[in-house]
Amino acid sequence: MIAYLEGLIIEKSSNYLILKVGGTGYKLIATPEILEKPIGSEIKVFIFHKSADDGQTLFAVPDFKSLQFFELLISVTGVGPKMALNIVSSTKLELLEQSIVNADTEIFTRMSGVGKKTAERIILELRTKIAGGVLVSTDSSHSDIFDALMGLGYNPREIKEILPQIPGDADTSTQIKQALKLLSKK
Repeated sequence: MIAYLEGLIIEKSSNYLILKVGGTGYKLIATPEILEKPIGSEIKVFIFHKSADDGQTLFAVPDFKSLQFFELLISVTGVGPKMALNIVSSTKLELLEQSIVNADTEIFTRMSGVGKKTAERIILELRTKIAGGVLVSTDSSHSDIFDALMGLGYNPREIKEILPQIPGDADTSTQIKQALKLLSKK
């Protein structure tokens, strides 16, 4: 699977470009930020490689954090790669993350192709994955603990701080008890 490309822009249109890497040209559906680069520019992009029955498509974003956010968006029911690319390229990621944390649908509904129900679904499905405006990366042994503590109303940043102190090999109820003890000391 292709995850990163570095090469020379040899052709472009309104929503894609052809990137020459070695002797091969890759068609990349890209963000406006990338498409603004002139033909002949050397660029580095992170790639989401979509493989489907009708073919393969490469979506390009400018940095790794954008790729992570893009991948979170396409995990939401009803959000495809083109909509995710539109969302990622529409405004700063920090604003999008804060909108999810604050349950603010307005920033999403102002974007082309994103309705109120889709905006609500994005917020609902990504709220526990984005905490305090920061992408939450918890290992699978702690994701249930994180979700449980969020459900109890604890601050996502505090939860993220104490998770490394909880042994992953204990059963879930023991982990939650230990997490509650650690949080009560804050």
